[in-house]
Amino acid sequence: MHNPAFDSRDSGAHTDWRLRLALAGTALAVVVVVLGAFTRLADAGLGCPDWPGCYGHLTWPDEHHEIETANAAFPHAPVETDKTWPEMVHRYFAGALLLLVGGLTVLAWRRRGHRAFKQTHFLLALILLQAAFGMWTVTLKLWPQVVTAHLLGGMATLSMLWLMVERLRNAPPSKGRFIPAHEYRLLQKIRPLAFAATGAVVLQIALGGWTSSNYAALACADFPTCHGEWWPQTDFRQGFNIAQQIGPNYLGGTLESDARTAIHVAHRLGALLVSILVLALAAFAWRAGSHRWAAGLAGVLLLQVSLGIANVVMFLPLPIAVAHNAGAAVLLLGLLTFCYRIQTAQPRVSNRDGIPEKPGVDNTALAGTL
Repeated sequence: MHNPAFDSRDSGAHTDWRLRLALAGTALAVVVVVLGAFTRLADAGLGCPDWPGCYGHLTWPDEHHEIETANAAFPHAPVETDKTWPEMVHRYFAGALLLLVGGLTVLAWRRRGHRAFKQTHFLLALILLQAAFGMWTVTLKLWPQVVTAHLLGGMATLSMLWLMVERLRNAPPSKGRFIPAHEYRLLQKIRPLAFAATGAVVLQIALGGWTSSNYAALACADFPTCHGEWWPQTDFRQGFNIAQQIGPNYLGGTLESDARTAIHVAHRLGALLVSILVLALAAFAWRAGSHRWAAGLAGVLLLQVSLGIANVVMFLPLPIAVAHNAGAAVLLLGLLTFCYRIQTAQPRVSNRDGIPEKPGVDNTALAGTL
């Protein structure tokens, strides 16, 4: 005899396993993104001139005879031990993430009708594409277009894993997220602003990747001016020429000073736009009653802007530069979560409307656990 209760328990256990894997994948994706930033900012992107190995090794050459052999095999790229290990550690963590998402995909085949089925397959395809971008980063000698796309792909992977966590948390037998009707109405009004702020952050991350891959982070060494001027001499056409030719090697950058200045100025203007949109969103969220979310978004934004300024005035110290990349990921995930929970929240009938509340309904959708 068919037992609905058994089906419910089976579905709940299956969802629980996927949720654990998705949480582990999200944590692993954070590590991969941070390691990628460290590798790029430490100028270790070409620490291994071949792919997927490193000077023909599964790890990296560290013994004296191994280094001599590697130098003989790659005379154009002598071994730098402080740059080989970051590249290979990053590759192995990325490989572990690929295996984990593969496991999620296998689990998704057991319940093909679930809404996460397509998402897991798209995520797997995205990570495979990321592996290709990792290879092209090496073979095309840090071509800025590929490096920037690789960064965006990493952020997209992290975002999709986190949204999968959100969906699985909200999947049956969960009762969903309910908020007071008046708060629901106010939040629906600011939904376009939330999406606009998220889009602006994505654009700013792309500009940050372009700034880093073209070595333009220190094109302006002062703040808030640049070269002592509010609008310095720039060359936007050359700075944003995405059709620039490939090679021979982009380590250290190949653009002229005015082009790098244009990229840096554009990144600052992007930061200004993001600040306006996120602060406006935080103000409206506070007015709607989502005080913790308003304070959280404003706080992360303030930290991220502070890290960006510190990168300029302190001449790009590696820990702060890596933290700036991590801060961008946190801000993006915060905005995506806010957008998702606004999108999926439902109005809760309150006693003020003269109708009894529904028993057992979770009304903490926006206050702290949105």
